[in-house]
Order: sequence, then structure tokens, then C-alpha cells
Amino acid sequence: MASKGQSQPRGTTGVTFAARLGFEDIRHAFPNGQASLHGVTLTAEPGEVLCLLGPSGSGKTTLLRIAAGIEVQNSGRVLLNDREIAGPSVFVPPERRSIGLVFQDFALFPHLTILENVRFGLNALSGAEARREAATALARVGLEQYANAYPHLLSGGEQQRVALARALTPRPAVLLMDEPFSGLDSRLKDSVRAETLEILRRSRATAVVVTHDAEEAMRMGDRIALLKDGRLIQVGAARDLFERPDDLFVAGFFSELNVFEARALSGRVETPLGIFPAPFEDGQGVSVAVRLAGVEIAPTGEGVEGRVVSRRFLGDSEIIEAAVAGGEHPVRARVRCGALAAGIRDIRLSVRASDVLVFETAAQSA
Repeated sequence: MASKGQSQPRGTTGVTFAARLGFEDIRHAFPNGQASLHGVTLTAEPGEVLCLLGPSGSGKTTLLRIAAGIEVQNSGRVLLNDREIAGPSVFVPPERRSIGLVFQDFALFPHLTILENVRFGLNALSGAEARREAATALARVGLEQYANAYPHLLSGGEQQRVALARALTPRPAVLLMDEPFSGLDSRLKDSVRAETLEILRRSRATAVVVTHDAEEAMRMGDRIALLKDGRLIQVGAARDLFERPDDLFVAGFFSELNVFEARALSGRVETPLGIFPAPFEDGQGVSVAVRLAGVEIAPTGEGVEGRVVSRRFLGDSEIIEAAVAGGEHPVRARVRCGALAAGIRDIRLSVRASDVLVFETAAQSA
């Protein structure tokens, strides 16, 4: 049902000016004293889609709620176009921040029509003007034909687009989205994400999107801010975080990994999959991370000898686990389905150099 209305012509955006949203040394703790944010400094640039990425409990949603004015930080400042909207002596109420919010569950009113849902909050306009603005917003997301329908008649993807239209109708300078696709069927996510991104581009609003899904962040974000335990770990474009992760946590968030613990010697490190460059002092403990997609398997040829111990069919690909000499655990590889014929047990494993990442061990880098 998510495709309904997609062929309809869509209206142009009403948002004219995007804003810069800045966080300066934001610290927050819950009433029980548990800290949730530890000095986060971050900026979403005008017109940018910034994804806040991290596991549960990393502080993503708390940071979003502080920006919206729903939560108050213990210290630090929130700036909108370099104007303080929340700080030690200033607190601008949520309704005066020009910041829109799309909730995880869409929060549509079941007793209101779709048009009434979208016009909700436009009290400063006359009835006719509010209806006109709401109708324009529905056209923008391709759902004008559902103006008189009720939310329960729409699919999850369509309800998400209604929530987006409602958030954009007041023409916010910044739009905040909290796990906006988590409630959608996996088959719908790709199309709804693409539609949402197109709408955001046309609206020209600055957008901050919370997600725990690294692929979703890479699909949507101009930049990604990765958080862990209330701390900002790394910020950058998707390619930067994938190809040049600062540590093993970042690498593991963007890729499935085989990890080997070893020690550097003469600028190299030896693992069950081979010897790799390791620019560390002799004796330095290192973690060698090898992406599953970077492990190549063949029945013959060069590489390390291995023996298949399990295969897991995943449709387009399969995960193969292989025992190798010197390995405490089987090595995993993600290969194209059918790349290794059924029944083959003895194999050779080789690794693409670009899929090997070497880090100082966490215990020694802490």
C-alpha cells in the first residue's frame, strides 16, 4: 500500500530557510542520577540530514528530546543559528523553537481525518488558510486523495508520510525524527526511506534522524554521528566511518567482523588468516578485524587451508564458517550464494587487504 499515490504530482515545499542546530558540551542525567550524555558537542549544518546512530542506551533519543525542548540538559547549550535556545539562563519553549518532531509511532490522532491531522497545530492561521496549507502538505507527500480518510485506513508507510507532512506544515527550520522507520515492515522500509529523503531534500529543512541501523544511517545521512554510552565516538560521512573507523567499536557497527587478538612485531601482525601490516611498537597488543565480505573462499588455489564446518543460506548470500589452523573460533565469510558448490569441505581462504583493520587493543587504548 505504500506505493499508493506515488504517481500523483507533488507540491513544492514551503520551507524557505534551513537552520544550523548546534549542541555545545551537552550533559544530562536521569532523575536517578544515571548519566545519559557526557559532554556531547555536535552541529547539524543548514539543509543537512544528520543521522544520530548508536545502540540502545547510547543517548541518541535523549539528545533529540533536548533539541526539541521536551528534555532539559544538566549543562551545556543548544543553539539555533548560533542563537541560544536552551542553556544555563535561557529556555525557549518547544512551540517557539521552529523545530518539528516526528515520533517513532507517528502519533496520529485516530479520531481526526488525515487532513485534520496535518493541519493540527496551525492555530495561528485562519481555518481556510490552515486547510490550504494542510492540503498542500498532503500533496507534497502524494497523499492528497486520503484527505478525508482516517489513519487506520492507511498502511504504515502512508501513516509515516502523513506524520512527516504534519511536521513540515508549520515550516520548521529543523526537523527531528526519532526512529521513524522502526515500525515498518522490512519490505516497505527501502521505499519509504527513499520517499522521506526526497521530501526532506525538497523541503530544504535541516533534519536530524535517530536510528540504530547502520545501513539506514548510510542510506539517509549526509553525515553520521555515532554515539556510545552517552559519548560521541566519531562523526563523518558514511564512507569515512566505514573505511576509516577510529576504533573497533566503530568498525563493528558498520561491518560484520572476524576479530583476532595478537601482538605486533616488526611492523606486522600474524593471524590465522595471514600476516598483515601493523604500524605499532613491537609487543603492542592489537585487534585485527577482518570483514566477512573481505574473506574470499575457493576450493583450490592460494590462501590459508580451511575446512567448512557450517553454511547458512541467506538468499543472495550465505555465511560460511570454516575451521583454520591456529584459530580459536571458526572464521566466518559472507559470499555470494552459489560461489562455493554444495558438498565441498576443504577450501582455501584469502583476504582482501582493504577489508583488514588493525587497532590498538581496547584495554591498552583506554
